[in-house]
Amino acid sequence: MDQSDLTTFVDRDLQGARFTRSTLAGAVMRGVDVRGLDIDAPWLTDGALLVNGVDVVPLVEAELNRRFPGRELRHAEDPDGLRAAWAALERAWAAAVDRVVSMPDGAADISIDGEWSFAQTLRHLAFATDAWLGKAILRLPQPFHPLGQPHAEYETDGLDMSIFPAARPSLAQVLDLRAERQAMVREFLTGVTPELLAEPRPTAWSPGHEKPVLHCLHVIFDEEWEHLRFAVRDLDAQE
Repeated sequence: MDQSDLTTFVDRDLQGARFTRSTLAGAVMRGVDVRGLDIDAPWLTDGALLVNGVDVVPLVEAELNRRFPGRELRHAEDPDGLRAAWAALERAWAAAVDRVVSMPDGAADISIDGEWSFAQTLRHLAFATDAWLGKAILRLPQPFHPLGQPHAEYETDGLDMSIFPAARPSLAQVLDLRAERQAMVREFLTGVTPELLAEPRPTAWSPGHEKPVLHCLHVIFDEEWEHLRFAVRDLDAQE
């Protein structure tokens, strides 16, 4: 981008502004009041975030790992490590499910600030498993369950959105689907080998672009931990 195309804000009041699905990559802020600034950036580890000259990314990562035991295993590279990482994920999600089940009826369907509800989050994770395990790794001809929750933009990636009904399933249906997809990952990891992890696969949304099976599994793990963070954040807001 030419420097003349960049926007400069001087003595501007952006209090309460909300940026959603926007990029501020490379933005420079000097002499700014950032009290109460709330940043949620799932891709924070892809680069540095400097606050008063200090890269805070390692600090954020360490704190998230403290809050979510087992998260530090999400990029394991060998079969035993991946199995341990998935077991930690299942434990973490079991605690979250127990929490929402103990809350008043309807808690799983409440949306906070326009984000997905807890039930929608579980449906999206089922969809992510179908995309990256069922479609990419296992190459199933019809990988998607109709109760999955895709993002709307997947339609531009050639996904037939008509297979996903508009009707909202019950929490019991969602939990059954979730358990099936968790078992699907667990069973795959039971027999995974280093050789299989290294095999190339067409990625879920770019068939002409190949990545190792290990990469596909890491996508699933990242989706799981990020959405657990979102879910816990929104349950905290409800309570």
